[in-house]
Amino acid sequence: MSPARRLRAAALVASLAVLPLATACSSGEDDKAANSSKAAASVSAAPAAGVVAPAKVEVIANLTGCKPKIRIEADELRQGLCHTKKVDYLITTFPEEKYKQTWLDSAAIYGGKYLVGSRWIVSAKEPEMLEQFRDKLGGTVQQLRGIGPSAAPSPS
Repeated sequence: MSPARRLRAAALVASLAVLPLATACSSGEDDKAANSSKAAASVSAAPAAGVVAPAKVEVIANLTGCKPKIRIEADELRQGLCHTKKVDYLITTFPEEKYKQTWLDSAAIYGGKYLVGSRWIVSAKEPEMLEQFRDKLGGTVQQLRGIGPSAAPSPS
């Protein structure tokens, strides 16, 4: 395996490794959206954003009010971490839609909510912030179900 291919693979694995962190604080709501593997909320055109997606990590971060710390730079994706007083969140951009879809398919095992646009994804520790970001960025909020037992209590 070439060094460039190893680096890309390592970057993808590292990106997937942060998914539990990004989704660990999800509310655990058990609604209709959680029962489907993917459910999209309403779409916003975000006219105030003025962004032609796919945007760069820095452009999305600027629109959400932060200066990102770039964590991953690979051929398949680019990811930046934003830290604000209200929330920590990840912005991931992709050179092609197929890479975004692969990322979402991999993230599905962890569950959680994500703001998804054309070749970009925003994930936050506080999923309710995604609606505020959607107003600025557009995209759709998607609930990924996850794998494992449901949060419902077991019968006694």
